[in-house]
Amino acid sequence: MTNEEILSRLKDAFPDVAFQVQTEETKDFTLIVPAERLVEVATHLRDHLDFDYLSDVTSVDYPDRFEVVYHLFSMKRGGGVLTLKVHLPDKEHPEVDSVTPIWPGANYQEREVYDLMGISFRNHPDLRRIMLWDGFPGHPLRKDFENRLYTYKELEPTRPKPPNW
Repeated sequence: MTNEEILSRLKDAFPDVAFQVQTEETKDFTLIVPAERLVEVATHLRDHLDFDYLSDVTSVDYPDRFEVVYHLFSMKRGGGVLTLKVHLPDKEHPEVDSVTPIWPGANYQEREVYDLMGISFRNHPDLRRIMLWDGFPGHPLRKDFENRLYTYKELEPTRPKPPNW
């Protein structure tokens, strides 16, 4: 299936969605999907276009928005990657629906994005930090994160204590 066929079939299935094809700064076929339609489009891609494998979920912090990036493959058909991107303009409370119900492999990857970038995933089955503890101040991959050396005295009160501490 060519990239044009994928786009044509998506436009047929979602005539009200304005899919944007990103052609600059990328070599892979990349579609920008409205955040509020992500789950519908992702489900259609899995169920009707055989994109049965989500290889990774990542994110980018731009000055005016966050971007969540999904790389999809079809193990049934083979072929190249389809990149989906979602733009989140709310920098204070970035949130998008989880794709974990569609591709269970997204579970830990969405938790990583949540932990390091602070992007929340609605309807995620277990959204909590995966690398840092709950009290850690901020999200280290955000551009507004103050990258400095924390002292033991600063971080110790934020760390969870063992039961018999």
